[in-house]
This record gives sequence, structure tokens and C-alpha cells, in this order.
Amino acid sequence: MEQHRTRPPQSPPLRRGAPLPPQAGRGGTRTARQQAGAGVPRTAPAASPLVQAVRRFPNPRLTGLGSGLFCAAVMFALACLDALLFGSSLVVYGVLFLPVCALTAVWVRRADLVTAVVAVPIAFAVGLLPIADSSGGFFGRVMGLVTALALHAGWLYGGTLVAGLIVTVRKVRMMSRRAAQRRRAAA
Repeated sequence: MEQHRTRPPQSPPLRRGAPLPPQAGRGGTRTARQQAGAGVPRTAPAASPLVQAVRRFPNPRLTGLGSGLFCAAVMFALACLDALLFGSSLVVYGVLFLPVCALTAVWVRRADLVTAVVAVPIAFAVGLLPIADSSGGFFGRVMGLVTALALHAGWLYGGTLVAGLIVTVRKVRMMSRRAAQRRRAAA
């Protein structure tokens, strides 16, 4: 079977001290940003204290699988904590579910935005395992899980809605940035 090349052939190695191409961003040539604003000093607008505080928070970028594992692991840990401290309160579990949904949607990579909306309901069900009513073996646990999902579906829909809204806003912002870059490149 014939194998097609998936990447361009390697360019010859650069000599030490040779200027880098403009897209490298450093070295002997000016970058595109420097050329666009040649001689015009740019001052960054002063950010509000709230924006500065948000920028200090961690900003991991999770893959689709990573966001699902993060959400499921955190919800399982919070459910175990809920079982220990609050006696398996499903309302406390639902309230804790909402910020986890928001963090999952904020921390997922741009390329994997849709996976946050898919991972959140799965994580809700995984987290219900330790706190669902479990009387009578395997089938009793399954019935307790189904009952908890049915009775507290509002939290599930609310968390999915939170994740969906955040992902949608991020996607729209990403699309508008790309359109602006295309307009600048065309001009």
C-alpha cells in the first residue's frame, strides 16, 4: 500500500547566527507586528482589578479526553465528600456540579470545545455513583442511579447549559478573531 507524505520535506538546517524567518518572532528580522506598527508605540489599556485577578488564575488547556476525565474525577471526589459531610445530599451535589461545568468549559482546548458539553452529563452520572440510593446489590444501585438522574435532571440540564453557553461564547469569539485576522491579511 502506498504511503502518502503528510508533511512537507525538511528544510536544510539553519546556520548558527543566521537570521530567523519573520514568523519565528525573534532574531534578525522584524516581526509582522513590528512591521504593522512601525514606529508607533503601543500602550496596553489599563485592566481592571477584576481582570487582573482573573489573569492570575491557572489557565490549563485540557484535551477532549482530559476535560472529560477532569470533570468525572472532580465530580466523583465531590460526591464522596458530599457523602461524608452532608449525608449524600443531591442538592449539594447539584450546586457543586455547576462550577465544575464552568471550569470544564473554560479549560478545554479550542479544538475540543464540543467535548465539554458531552463530558459534563457523563461526569454527572459518574459522580452520582457514591451518593445514589443503593439498597439491594447491583440492580438496586442501578435503580438508585436512574432515580437520582430522573429526580435531579434540573441540575444536569443546568450544568450542561452553563457549559454550552461558555463553549458557544468561546467559539463565537474564536470565529470573530479568525475573521478579523483574515480581513487584516487581505488588507
